[in-house]
Amino acid sequence: MSYMLLIHEDPAQRGTRTREEGEAVFGRMTEFARRLKSQDKLLAVESLVSQQKGSRVQVRGGKAQVLDGPFAEAKEMVGGFFLLDVKTREEALAIARECPAAEWATVEVRETGPCFL
Repeated sequence: MSYMLLIHEDPAQRGTRTREEGEAVFGRMTEFARRLKSQDKLLAVESLVSQQKGSRVQVRGGKAQVLDGPFAEAKEMVGGFFLLDVKTREEALAIARECPAAEWATVEVRETGPCFL
């Protein structure tokens, strides 16, 4: 079964770290990903740059609207994700508990599947 771990973080918190602190955090996350990959549980992983460089697209009444960041109304941003291949939800939750990002962000666990479920 595929599960996605979505890392939700405060949009301002990255700016509170020194470069050295940021590199240390990135190193911990990279090591976590390596461990999952060595266990054949990791399908994909990516870190996302700040939402200040993001855009949102909406189509309403046939008209597309593109909104460029930053998004002042956002209390959290998705900072990255891990796509897992595990046997159970419990296994995905156990991995989320081990994720270093759970110490400074929220790790949302979602099973993948068709949008009509």
